[in-house]
Amino acid sequence: MSRNITEHHSTLAVEQDDQRVPPKLIGSIISLGSLAFIGILTETVMTVLFPQLMKEFSVDTATVQWITTIYLLVVASTMPLSSYLNRRFPAKALFVAAVALAVTGSVLMIFGHDFVVILLARVIQGIGSGVATPLMINIILEQSPRSKVGRLMGVGSLVITVAPAIGPTVGGAISAVLPWRAIFVIVIPVVLLVSLPLGLLCIEQKHPTQEARLNPLQVVSIIAALVGLVLFVNQAGVSISSAVAGSLHVTSLVIAVMSLVIGVGSLFFFVWSSSRSFSPLIRLGWLKDPVARLHGIAYAMLPMVGIGFGYVITNLAQMSMGTTAFVAGALVLPGALIGAFFAPVGGMLYDRFGAKKPILIALGIASVGPLLLLVWSMHLTPVLLAGFYFIFGLGYALGYSNVMTSALQHIAPEFTPDGNAVFNTSLQFGGAAGTAIFSTIIAVAQTGSGAAGSETFSHATAIGGMWTFATMSLICIVAWTLLAFAFRIRQERSAR
Repeated sequence: MSRNITEHHSTLAVEQDDQRVPPKLIGSIISLGSLAFIGILTETVMTVLFPQLMKEFSVDTATVQWITTIYLLVVASTMPLSSYLNRRFPAKALFVAAVALAVTGSVLMIFGHDFVVILLARVIQGIGSGVATPLMINIILEQSPRSKVGRLMGVGSLVITVAPAIGPTVGGAISAVLPWRAIFVIVIPVVLLVSLPLGLLCIEQKHPTQEARLNPLQVVSIIAALVGLVLFVNQAGVSISSAVAGSLHVTSLVIAVMSLVIGVGSLFFFVWSSSRSFSPLIRLGWLKDPVARLHGIAYAMLPMVGIGFGYVITNLAQMSMGTTAFVAGALVLPGALIGAFFAPVGGMLYDRFGAKKPILIALGIASVGPLLLLVWSMHLTPVLLAGFYFIFGLGYALGYSNVMTSALQHIAPEFTPDGNAVFNTSLQFGGAAGTAIFSTIIAVAQTGSGAAGSETFSHATAIGGMWTFATMSLICIVAWTLLAFAFRIRQERSAR
């Protein structure tokens, strides 16, 4: 009897030890998380600094936006490689490569005085972020105790939710007191003195590397698909804005159509090639499951609003309400801070209650934010703008990272890196598409409304904001509905 009790206690002790989060895992998350955080932060911080950059490099709005667009394109193009990289190379080697790319890109940003050099720096930084973010997610999913996956994914999602949100605030503060290059001067010591030593000490290899092969045609096709689709959204927006303004728009329209044809054609080729390849770049068989597919579509749609909000709030505040760049950036801060606090809480709720209620309730709350902004769109004040965004930020932080966790925990473990690659790529694409769509809506509304700063221009911008909030509300409702269908299918399966 006593022997059985002793064995029972020993078993419980072993199980409890198995569910403890190893300190090295925490260190790995911090090192990779800080690296990915810096990459995303420096991407969004640039949006508020466009006027300064246009003046310094003597470029127009259509040209300067490539500082952000080319970064997003490179990140989105690198992330599909993460499944192959995860199988082929040790995690620590990938981490060191990401650090080297981040530092090299930052050095070029500090000393580059030609616009082409700045774009090259953004390409290098984009590759580093495209390696670091999926690596962090893979380590969390592979090494976390099963009962702690949700909360650790919540911690990891701080990178995704908070960095884009506080980027405009940081950018506004920098433009008020320091040269814009100061952000990259600050970044390098953080990467070299915090991220690098912690990663070298803590990152462990828990799975053997494989002799995975890289199919050049698949690499080219997925990059062409992503670049083509983002360029389509971008150039379609330029064409629509030009057409409404009565100026030449044929060139941008032709580029948009060609980009769409190349993007869609390349995507179909990639899917066809992957289904017939012995060692595909990304294994897509798990997407045959409608539950995983619905999760993936919703996960791609939500960052259109989550990342697009950074552009909409800062520009609406300045062009419609007449605030300074610093105040406009600061309006995003309350929602960002609540996101920083509640992202891990959302993961804890997932671990305790499962996926359905934490996700649907949280994203239901998030949908209230743009709906309220739509109702009050023609009577907004900076306080109301920040307050309603706060509601969205709360729900988004609680629920968004759980969508990927819910999908990836229900596919075969060997496909986790592939799912991770698809979800992270769709996040970047959704963010780029959302920003392009919302900027087009506002630009169309402003066309023919007079000079910037005039009363008619401010009113037109407010109308553009109303259309934008209506679009955001629709996106949130559709994404919520898709997830509700996914959980219904999953529930029907478990009842059989």
